[in-house]
Amino acid sequence: MNTIVLKFGGSSVADNIKLNVVAEKIISLKKEAKNIVVVVSAQGKTTDRLIKEAQELSAVPDEREMDMLLSTGEQMTSSKLSILLNRKGCPAISLTGWQAGIETNLVYGSAKIKEIYTNRIEKELEKGKIVIVAGFQGINERNDITTLGRGGSDTTAVAIQAAINADKCYIFSDVDGIYSADPNMVTIAKRLDEISFDEMQEIADAGAKVLHNRCIQIGKKFGNDIIAKSTFSDKGGTRVCKGIETRDVKSIVKNDGLITVIMNNKKGVTAEQGYVIYKNLLKENIIVEWFERDSDSFKFRIKKAELNKVQALLDRKFSEYEIVLEDFIKLTIVGYGIIQDNVILNKTMDILKEYNVEVIKVSLSQAKIEIVVNDISSETMELLHKKLIRKER
Repeated sequence: MNTIVLKFGGSSVADNIKLNVVAEKIISLKKEAKNIVVVVSAQGKTTDRLIKEAQELSAVPDEREMDMLLSTGEQMTSSKLSILLNRKGCPAISLTGWQAGIETNLVYGSAKIKEIYTNRIEKELEKGKIVIVAGFQGINERNDITTLGRGGSDTTAVAIQAAINADKCYIFSDVDGIYSADPNMVTIAKRLDEISFDEMQEIADAGAKVLHNRCIQIGKKFGNDIIAKSTFSDKGGTRVCKGIETRDVKSIVKNDGLITVIMNNKKGVTAEQGYVIYKNLLKENIIVEWFERDSDSFKFRIKKAELNKVQALLDRKFSEYEIVLEDFIKLTIVGYGIIQDNVILNKTMDILKEYNVEVIKVSLSQAKIEIVVNDISSETMELLHKKLIRKER
């Protein structure tokens, strides 16, 4: 191999002991590849800690300043890893996102990469150095630091792979691949050897914290496989690639990180009012999964992490509405073509009925069945997995 990109997540670089493990893995892989670019996340729970500290100062911190703050976590990791590799006799250099030439749009908190100017990366590789890039970040046309959204280091890595035409891109974490369900929730979850881009996109969009959804889009666009592996084991791994989809269920995802916002108005509501509300949500960079109107209310679904921002907007501009919040759980069953297989939906509904799970809403697409429920137990999740996912997987 000539060039590879390696990405290490927060759990892989959580402390100095694990940084040493990562350094040794990089040194080992340097024997196989001439050039290595490493993308790193912030150590452990650093980003969570920084968000909490910022929210202690302001319930809704300024988004530009949040990007300034949160970008420091990845910079710390990249410099520490570079220090360690150099001490071990392996020449390395750390680069911030903007030093690596990553230009983004003007959106703070969930910026998209517009271009990667690879001159600096290529220059350092020509010197024989391992290039360590702080993930999750870039710079916009105002010369402001931007971040790509939680999990955005995955997108940094896959985008760099495409930009420098690297042979492979590995996404390393503390899990040895992508599973058919969260192994912390479903004990019989099985590791997938391979999964298609489209199916992986549905899993990420459903809320599984395995790969950043935009990195999958980039991989599919440029036809570059993504290999998910464990930092701490050479076994296992899952390849995300362009594949032949089957009607098999590949994954079951439970997402309890969402909330429904209901805006009631006894005087009634109009389509024009809905348009104004929706435009204001978009202006604040709040993406809703759906937005609907009935005779006297508007309803929309958001991530719980954005609740403070949404509440501040509603208090500021739409105080005439009574706001009600409803928790729910979204269950997503993923497998390309399963919309044509009524057996899967029938089995699912039978199990939910047997366990007295209240079904609020069901929606279907080519690659997923999405069911909104009031609650669902681990026992029910285990049975769904047992009945829907083929044992040989």
